Formats: sequence, structure tokens, C-alpha cells
Amino acid sequence: VQLVESGGGLVQTGGSLRLSCGISGFSLYNSAIGWFRQAPGQEREGVACFSLFDGSMYYADSVKGRFAIGVERVGDNVYLQMNGLRTEDTAVYYCASETVSMVCSAMQAPDAARKFGHWGQGTQVTVSS
Repeated sequence: VQLVESGGGLVQTGGSLRLSCGISGFSLYNSAIGWFRQAPGQEREGVACFSLFDGSMYYADSVKGRFAIGVERVGDNVYLQMNGLRTEDTAVYYCASETVSMVCSAMQAPDAARKFGHWGQGTQVTVSS
């Protein structure tokens, strides 16, 4: 199982970025994919999640209406489209996978990250004012 994030960078407030999570070694159809972020000195936070396995989806309140998670049209990549970026969105963003059912429904729990067994290396997103 391998996940590789890309697409991070520096953007001004109000701008957009599209992160991609390239996956290999497992099928999207029996897994949940979650996007997490971690700012310096803070806990890893669940941002978005979807599962083709059980049809569940999750967005953190802080990103609803601005971020969207989905599957790229070409290749088994999962994207996180981020619009209307704010300085508080600055963090390292990680994608993670898990085959446990209903794991997306646990994303708002403080220990959500512990429920995902496979992780990418992360990509830095910096939003400047």
C-alpha cells in the first residue's frame, strides 16, 4: 500500500490549490480515503473523507463549502480541491487510507487519525495574507 501526496505550495488568501493523492497497492472500491492536516504545535485534524465502500462522506465544519474531495477522472488518484483558502488553512496535508467500514463517520473524533492505517508523506500548504 502506497499513498503519495502532491500539489501543495504557497498561495495568497482567497486562492485555490488542488492536492492529489496517488494510490497503489489497494482498491479505492473497498477503502476510505481521508485528508488530514497538521499545523505546527497542533494535533492532526481530519479535513475530509469519502468511502466508495460504504458511501460515506465527511467534511470538517471549517472547510465545508470551500473544499471538495473526489476521484480524478484519470488514474486512481484522490483529490482535495481547496478554494477560498485562509491563513488558518496553513498546514502539512496528508492523505490516508483504511478498509474499515464507516471510518469516515469517525473523522471528527480527536483520535480519528489513529483509525487510518496507511499514510502518505504529506505536502505543505502555506496561505499568506
